[in-house]
Amino acid sequence: MGGSYVTVGSGDHHVLALHGWFGSARGWGHLPGYLNTADFTYVFPDLRGYGSRRGEPGAYTMAEAAADAISLADDLGWDRFSLIGHSMSGVAAQHVLLQAPRRVRRLVGVAPVPASGLPLGEHEWALFTGAAASRENRAVIVNFSTGSRLTPAFVDAIVRHSQDNSDPEAFGGYLPSWARADIAGQVKGAELPVKVITGEYDPTQPAEFMEQTWLQVYPNSELEVLRGTGHYPMFETPVALAVSIEEFLARGLRTDLSRTIPADSGHNMPALPEVPVAG
Repeated sequence: MGGSYVTVGSGDHHVLALHGWFGSARGWGHLPGYLNTADFTYVFPDLRGYGSRRGEPGAYTMAEAAADAISLADDLGWDRFSLIGHSMSGVAAQHVLLQAPRRVRRLVGVAPVPASGLPLGEHEWALFTGAAASRENRAVIVNFSTGSRLTPAFVDAIVRHSQDNSDPEAFGGYLPSWARADIAGQVKGAELPVKVITGEYDPTQPAEFMEQTWLQVYPNSELEVLRGTGHYPMFETPVALAVSIEEFLARGLRTDLSRTIPADSGHNMPALPEVPVAG
């Protein structure tokens, strides 16, 4: 998979970030620029049929995407790692958990499709299945999933990236395995820490739906609703997304550090630097 991923950082905590249906390894907006590169190493791979892997044959399923992710972790020499899955790759990340449960440290879902898929009606299913060949269908999906509140230029940028970075066969091929996913019974009760992040303007993954799905499947899970964003917080609110992700991933480290500070030290916070007074 050489050349089929982007690496950000050089820290000891390894993180695989799997992109969504409209994304790619280079489709994470400004998020990579705001990540902690000292404590984490992030790898953003392309799924088969996307980005640098366009033209690569495959079954185009979430199970196959998970197997590819594990193979990449092997190539990188990563024994254990955390996962980020955006949108459809919320399902791919859960397939990684099924295939290599002892290797996953923490899981972050960003506007993530749950293990039970999406409750798409007949009209919605036609819209989604037609999106592989229709730019208009893709634009409708992007506009709706961001709350129908952003500029046409924003919608067009997401659609254009999607068309430029995915094969129609792969784009359409992945759809049944994530939209009609049915692995909730297989992952239910897994005790790893899970964080679900969804946007306040995302009607496709509202907080209530996340509570009814993700939080019912994973006993050690939590939900954060990001303000000011829809389905694409890596573009809409990248700094807030970076903070939310890394607060969760680094929580164990901060707990360890807090144990090194004596309880009676009297220092509740570090001293603020002095600010020179002009004049």
